[in-house]
Amino acid sequence: MNIPANLKYSNDHEWVRVEGNEAYVGITDFAQGQLGDIVFVDVPTVGETLAQNEVFGSIEAVKTVSDAFLPVGGEILEFNEALEGDPALVNKDPYGEGWIIKMTVADSAELDTLLSADDYAKLIG
Repeated sequence: MNIPANLKYSNDHEWVRVEGNEAYVGITDFAQGQLGDIVFVDVPTVGETLAQNEVFGSIEAVKTVSDAFLPVGGEILEFNEALEGDPALVNKDPYGEGWIIKMTVADSAELDTLLSADDYAKLIG
């Protein structure tokens, strides 16, 4: 199981990577493995400001649809348009090309409420 140490993780299996005033968000390797083959990613919230743990979109796999929750509050700046043509990027490269949204972080203190890689590894067992 791939759990990069440079990311923060939510209990809902999203990851966040902060770069300056912006952050990238996606789902973890564990989550994509549980969902199976991802066929569609929907993010209708671009341009909206949402609170921590609010639903920002959905991820549709062959057999299920799962909500995607915001690990920290902020404004959704961008949807990864590469996922429109190839949603399976989330399966192939969940921490790289398979990122889902770029956002601003409204309150950096919320990052401290997220899990480290070690804590996330314990969560998923």
